[in-house]
Amino acid sequence: MLTIIIRSILIYVIVLFVFRVMGKRQLGQMQPFELVLTLIIADLATIPMAEVSVPVLHGVVPLLTLVVLHFLLTWLTKISQRISKIISGKPVIVVNPKGIDFEAMKKLNLSIDDLFAALRENGYFSIAQIQYAIMETNGKISIMPKAQSAPVTNGDMKIKCDDSFIPIILINEGKIMKDNCALAGINEQELSTIAKKQNCEKLKDVLILSVDQSGEGYIQIQGGEGQSFKTKRLVSDEK
Repeated sequence: MLTIIIRSILIYVIVLFVFRVMGKRQLGQMQPFELVLTLIIADLATIPMAEVSVPVLHGVVPLLTLVVLHFLLTWLTKISQRISKIISGKPVIVVNPKGIDFEAMKKLNLSIDDLFAALRENGYFSIAQIQYAIMETNGKISIMPKAQSAPVTNGDMKIKCDDSFIPIILINEGKIMKDNCALAGINEQELSTIAKKQNCEKLKDVLILSVDQSGEGYIQIQGGEGQSFKTKRLVSDEK
């Protein structure tokens, strides 16, 4: 039993390393060859865990071989458009200004229900709103709406506004995120000052505290509601 546990932990660590090396992608963002490799890796990983008679090395070598194959295929798709089309395919226009391209839909084995589901996911409910819809190589459908259906932006309205900044989480469930605090140029004393202004005496009672570069912050305390606040501008991360 102990042997199985140790083998399982070892294989888990190796598979985790393999996927980290291959890059962070969700299943819906993978190219076809990446999805195939993922499924094979998952299947191979179960063999040395379930079969004690199979040496761990016999499971690890195929995994590492597939990693090398992944990088080789990725490299080939980058240097050759022809190979990229063979391995990953190419984007296909399924809706154009004339309407739905049923021939393209048929080749892709894409149904009308699938197309309309993709439109709704993008916030559109009628083909009349769509200029182009493109089936990407990862299976996602990209939408280009007609001008009259496109969302209105501040630029369209000639409204000047400040750029948005990504909030930095400084406290997460009572724990001070030291690296983030160093990045933001905020020390523990300043965090305490911010918390006290929001009627919180102990930092461990803060569920979340975040601040963006402009000084706009958000804090939520245990048993309380989340609220916004304003503090000093953070140090710029541009060097």
